[in-house]
Amino acid sequence: MKLQNKVAVITGGNSGIGLGIAEEFKAEGASGVISGRDTKTLNEAENKLSPSFIAVQSDVTSMSDLEKLYQKTTERFGKIDILVANAGIARLQPVDQVDEDTYDLQFDINVKGIFFTIQKALPHLKDGASVIVMASTAGHKGFQGASIYCATKAAVRSFARTFSAELLPRKIRVNAISPGFIETPAYYKFGLPEDMVPQAIEGFKKLTPLDRSGTVNEIGRVAVFLASEDSSFMLGEEVVVDGGMITL
Repeated sequence: MKLQNKVAVITGGNSGIGLGIAEEFKAEGASGVISGRDTKTLNEAENKLSPSFIAVQSDVTSMSDLEKLYQKTTERFGKIDILVANAGIARLQPVDQVDEDTYDLQFDINVKGIFFTIQKALPHLKDGASVIVMASTAGHKGFQGASIYCATKAAVRSFARTFSAELLPRKIRVNAISPGFIETPAYYKFGLPEDMVPQAIEGFKKLTPLDRSGTVNEIGRVAVFLASEDSSFMLGEEVVVDGGMITL
C-alpha cells in the first residue's frame, strides 16, 4: 500500500488514463477527488472508485472551477499529497485545415489548463507533495495531422522542469509521464470519422515495437511510482511509457 492515507486529485479522472490512474491509486491506499466535465462518465467513475474517491465536476480552463475543486477537496480530505494534471484533448487535422478555434481549444485545455491546475493547487498542496503532469510521446515526434497537439505536449513536458525549479523551497516534485498509444475512449474524440477509428488504432499499434496499445492501468502503475516515495530523488523528469516507440 504505497499510497496509504495519501490524498490525491486527478483531473480528467472520469475516463481513460485518468480513471486508470485513480484505480491504481485506490489499490495502493489513496483517497481523494477525480474531476472532469462530463457528468455521466464522472458518476460512473465515482461508482467504481467509491468510497475512496469522490467526483467533482470541473473544467480546467475555468479558474472558478479549479478553485471550487480544491476547496471541496480540502474540506473533505485535508491538504493534498498528490496532484495528477491529466485533463487534455487531441484534435487531428492537417496543418492547412487547422482553424483558430481548434488551435485555441487544444492550447487552452492542454497547456493553460495544466498550468493553472497546478498554480491554483499550490496553497492546498503539502510541502513535499508529488505533482504529475501528463505529457506524451507526441512531444518527441512529428506526427502527421497532430501539429497543435504535439506542440501542446512539448510545452507540458517543459512545465515539469520549470515548476520543479520554482517549487524547490517546498520540496514539491513535478514529473511528467509521456504515454505512447494507449487505447482509450479518446480515440473517438480525435475528430476522425467513427468508421476510421479501428483502422487508426491498428495503425498506431504498428508504430509500437511491442505491436500493441498500452493499457490505462500500465500508465497508472507508473503514476503510483512517481506519486510514492519510490521516486523521492526524481524531479523535473519524464518517464516515457510507449512500448519502445520513440527509442527502438
